[in-house]
Amino acid sequence: MYSITLFNKIAIICRKGKKSVPVFVLLLNCTQLFAQDAADINVTVGRKIITLSDVVINNKLNVPSFIDRIKNDTSFYKAFKNLHVLGFSAINDIRMLGKEGVSLASCFSKTKQITENKCRRMELLEEQTTGDYYDDEHQYNYYTAQLYASLFYTIGTVCGETNVVAGNEFSLEGKTGLQKHKEQLKMLFFNPGKKIQGLPFMSGKTAIYDDDMADVYDMSIDMDDYNKTSCYLLIQKVKPGMEGKVVVDEMTTWFNDKTFEVVARKYSLSYDAGLYDFKVQMEVQLTHSGDLLVPSMIRYNGNWKAIFKKRERGVFTATLFDFKAATSGQ
Repeated sequence: MYSITLFNKIAIICRKGKKSVPVFVLLLNCTQLFAQDAADINVTVGRKIITLSDVVINNKLNVPSFIDRIKNDTSFYKAFKNLHVLGFSAINDIRMLGKEGVSLASCFSKTKQITENKCRRMELLEEQTTGDYYDDEHQYNYYTAQLYASLFYTIGTVCGETNVVAGNEFSLEGKTGLQKHKEQLKMLFFNPGKKIQGLPFMSGKTAIYDDDMADVYDMSIDMDDYNKTSCYLLIQKVKPGMEGKVVVDEMTTWFNDKTFEVVARKYSLSYDAGLYDFKVQMEVQLTHSGDLLVPSMIRYNGNWKAIFKKRERGVFTATLFDFKAATSGQ
């Protein structure tokens, strides 16, 4: 509901106007009011107040249905699960930085995943490292490098996995210490906006679409073109003064306006649990391999501190391409 429509505002101007008022002044006032009104159109969904652009209004988007669809979206997580059943090539660029942005260590590599007979394995085609990226036993010296490997490298031959999302949620059961923190971060990476168990005092505060978080975020919907795809653009940003009380500080998502699949997403995460803290920025672009949605580019800029570990500042980019269906049985 709008407190006053554009047409009512124009009518007020016309009633107050006099014949001596130049037409261009009236038109200018109308234009200014139109711009103001277009920027101030709000709808309420549950307890959430959402600002809509005029183009979204004109497109007659069913906002409650859209928000509900987003809240229950699995397309983003499934895009990463699809990597378990496809072959692909990847360029991996990981850099560890000091306080002033000086490079401490780096790794540039090219990998290829091969899927056959319902199994997948990865070949290292090229690798160049600098600094102390590896220790003397060729183990990762940095937690960020361990995290990257666990997310994007296939170790050995893995069989029997699927891209099914339902019933395959992340679990913290049996995990402690860094393994538990790593699993929590995977949850935040692949399911941002979902409730994350195991974050002390904060688990519910990751569910940014819930009404319980309505007073914490500013929320808006617009339309935009992304990689030649017409999209609904959803922006959710923590309100001034509420920083530090949430995990997801900001999330911007482009949804295909026909299929509602995620086309791209940028998000900023931060958390301080005393024993460990992180501040992470992520960007993910997605594409299709046949009918399957897959990530084509992942950028990460993160600052980590875990107990008994030095603070780490890492930047990485994963570029995925040349996707191929499994040779048989997938």
